[in-house]
Amino acid sequence: MSLFKRLFSSRNKPQKEEDDSFSTSKYMPENELPVDEQFMLNFREKGGKFLYCENEKEAFETFDHILLENEWHNSEICCFEEDLQKQFSDFNLNFSKKVNTNVYFASCEYLIGNSGGILVSSNQLKEKKLGELPDNFIIIAYTSQLINTISEGLKGIKNRKNNYIPTNITTIQLFEAQKENNFLTYGSSAKNLYLLLVEDL
Repeated sequence: MSLFKRLFSSRNKPQKEEDDSFSTSKYMPENELPVDEQFMLNFREKGGKFLYCENEKEAFETFDHILLENEWHNSEICCFEEDLQKQFSDFNLNFSKKVNTNVYFASCEYLIGNSGGILVSSNQLKEKKLGELPDNFIIIAYTSQLINTISEGLKGIKNRKNNYIPTNITTIQLFEAQKENNFLTYGSSAKNLYLLLVEDL
């Protein structure tokens, strides 16, 4: 069962006490967190805004709340994906391919558990660099897109049935401006990022 289902479906159930005599031994290997927990912890640590949605209806409601909270309803929204524009057409938004807007809206390829990053490609970005896009991102993703590592994501992209390999593959991994000086994120630009994660498993 995923972390999200456990969090939202069993809040009132008492948890059994477990015998942790084996897990406390210094010789035992550390228990690895499930990929969903890894992703959530790493993503939040980087300053991303994580919004879990049990279904698409809830994703639409959450998307609407984000727009209201930030007063983006009457703004142009940069979105290159026609399928996404159709999916959210009931919002009567002014979708644009211009990058000088307040917010960028996209899907993604994968969510990377061990880094808390979001793998995107030309399917979402076209040939734009992250630094060229608006500072505010709204990304919609599904729990089936959670993987452990970037290499798993690259293999997943390579092994798709249509044999089409997108270009401009990159990872969004910086969500707070004050962390831009970290040498590990050199070349990245910080984005104020909302992630709508929809349960589909």
